Amino acid sequence: MTGLNRRRRLAAVAVIALAAVTAGACSSSSGDSDGGGGAYLVWDPYPQFADDSDWVALLKKCGTSAGVTVERTGYDTTDLTNKALLAAQQGNSPDVLIVDNPVISTLAEAGALTTTEENKLDVSSMAPNLLGAGQSGGKTYGVPIGANTLALYYNKDLLTAAGVDPASVTDWTSLTAALTKVKAKGKKGITFSAIGTEEGSFQFLPWYWGSGAQLTSLDSPQAVSALTLWKDWLNQGLAPNSVINNTQTTSWQEFASGNFAFAENGTWQLANAEKLGFSYGTIAIPASAGGPAPAPTGGEFVSIPVQKKTDRYATSQKLVTCLTNADNLLTTDTTLSYVAPVTAVQDRQATENPKLKVWVEAVRAAKGRTGDNLGTKYPKISEPLWTAVQAALSGGKSPQEALTAAQASATSK
Repeated sequence: MTGLNRRRRLAAVAVIALAAVTAGACSSSSGDSDGGGGAYLVWDPYPQFADDSDWVALLKKCGTSAGVTVERTGYDTTDLTNKALLAAQQGNSPDVLIVDNPVISTLAEAGALTTTEENKLDVSSMAPNLLGAGQSGGKTYGVPIGANTLALYYNKDLLTAAGVDPASVTDWTSLTAALTKVKAKGKKGITFSAIGTEEGSFQFLPWYWGSGAQLTSLDSPQAVSALTLWKDWLNQGLAPNSVINNTQTTSWQEFASGNFAFAENGTWQLANAEKLGFSYGTIAIPASAGGPAPAPTGGEFVSIPVQKKTDRYATSQKLVTCLTNADNLLTTDTTLSYVAPVTAVQDRQATENPKLKVWVEAVRAAKGRTGDNLGTKYPKISEPLWTAVQAALSGGKSPQEALTAAQASATSK
């Protein structure tokens, strides 16, 4: 891509960012320094980690190993995306950028990131299904630092009282049968988030993909079967109407009340799960015909943005390699409640903490939301999808009607 074309593409993608962020937000520049020594800028989406945290200590350690000083700034995820686009347009990008995996395709299309071929990052040990979220147009634009995903938490006490063995829940039929038994005992079946945002799409995707549906055909018979499953649960009182407005946080709060047998939620709730007033377990979200359904991956990628002075890439590569080597991944992913992107480290996690075994299995079956070469097309599909879920669950449209409208909307965008 020529410099002129890259600037034009950045300008087009960064219009929203320019409206949201002032130029002063990106006044620090790494592009005018030479490639050896000096300060290297790292931006990450972890503002919760203070300067005395283990995460920042690791960044500084990697800087020392590379012979440079790391200057790190943590931003909220949305703010970071805007700042990264604006900085790329102005030529003030950080040396290392850590962003939510769906953002990679946006930055790559804008010409803001270098490829692993250009920056010499080795991604050969990374799990292909996780690496896919950082790929666009046949090129790879970063290294996954870890992944989270979705599974089903269950209340052991309620299942025991209802005579349900969680190991028997292996497909949609057996799950619905379990929910029915729990309801017969006067308790509630399952809670999840179906809110009209990306959270709603994120939670629906395991059922959608678990039906065999593809995001390129929102109104397929398989897709309709997935939405019908959720709608039937509401109609039969196996799931509450509150799911229409539930975020992942509020659905967790419902589960924590002790009245629900199952809750769809993520690895980020593991610490809260240990505080529950009842015994819990986890199982993979089942696919329609059995086996674990592909769940969407969350988590970040470590990338190297385009720089004016390309001699900086060698040191940036050292920093990224340090952050993503096996030993550091284990520490970092434990801190973030992530599953590692490397099989050998995943095995170590499951061995050291048996409760992570289900999550490791779920991550191994997971897939990136922007995979299958969807890239920046994903948001144009996701919004019609969550709109369809809302329409069907609220009773405004049948699942077929809602998904037919969603496909028409996605095609017109």
